Amino acid sequence: MIPWRGVIEEYRKFLPVSDSTPIVSLQEGNTPLVQAKRLAQRICPGIDLYLKIEGANPTGSFKDRGMTLAVSKTLEKKARAVMCASTGNTSAAAAAYGAKAGIPVYVLIPAGNIALGKLTQAIMHGAKVIQIEGNFDQALNIVKELCRDDEFELVNSINPFRLEGQKTAAMEVCDQLGKAPTVHVLPVGNAGNITAYWKGYQEYYAAGQVRSVPKMMGFQAEGAAPIVRGHVIEHPTTVASAIRIGNPASWQLAMNAVQESDGLINMVTDDEILEAYRMVAREEGIFCEPASAASVAGVMKLQAANQLLDGATVVCTLTGHGLKDPDTAMNISAQPLTVRATREEVAAVLSL
Repeated sequence: MIPWRGVIEEYRKFLPVSDSTPIVSLQEGNTPLVQAKRLAQRICPGIDLYLKIEGANPTGSFKDRGMTLAVSKTLEKKARAVMCASTGNTSAAAAAYGAKAGIPVYVLIPAGNIALGKLTQAIMHGAKVIQIEGNFDQALNIVKELCRDDEFELVNSINPFRLEGQKTAAMEVCDQLGKAPTVHVLPVGNAGNITAYWKGYQEYYAAGQVRSVPKMMGFQAEGAAPIVRGHVIEHPTTVASAIRIGNPASWQLAMNAVQESDGLINMVTDDEILEAYRMVAREEGIFCEPASAASVAGVMKLQAANQLLDGATVVCTLTGHGLKDPDTAMNISAQPLTVRATREEVAAVLSL
């Protein structure tokens, strides 16, 4: 059996690389697609539900798929450094792949609005992290201006190579299922991922690898839902920090994906996100970050609206690992019991 080689080598014929592209890989991809029978029984008994566990990537999120390609192409064009704006996961991936490539990484983040787990990753990988007194959208505007200089390569999802790498997740889903799902549900923040998945499904269909394509269903957080509301949100708010974005860079591309696939983009409340967040952990043993759970909350909303047909194969992307944001988990959970170190006191609190 040939060992997994990372998404560029595994899907090379679908990617814009050549023999002269220096490949920077941490063997990302090949993430689990887990059938969620217990969760399906709780929230939508008539469907065949799967969870794509992107938190199993090297830096703990789906961003690695795009970053391997973006940083590889950065080396190919001989840019001297990479730069990004981030709510967390992009900074972690950029820092890790920049470290692997041996080039400087500069990260702009909104001060006080990034989960500690993600900030720690960027710092440990040696990125220069700059906090701004503003939000993600302002950070991205600054990065775009600075990256007009050819010495800096912008590696946010407006970099087309990012989306090229991220589309491999859709191809993996097809390979793992042996077909395309009926419906694919994703969280939507900057809107690059739903765009990338749709591209991957289309290309696999065109290549004869699958016989159909899914409906693309995206869900924003209610306090950060510019696409749903039809206007930029100046001060987006949500517990799901990874999708706390008020002006998505891939807005129109995401709308195209939804329209072409006969899908939709809707929104879910923070309470609905947190309910799904707990449920995934307790029913399936999978700890995802809050933004990831927006996809499962979306499935619950679709089910309540009778928008899922019995027998449908539904895939939810869980975009990042729960350890990215442990504070949220602790804030909504009961604290451990403390008893004296005796058999009797321990036995007294057992509940079987």
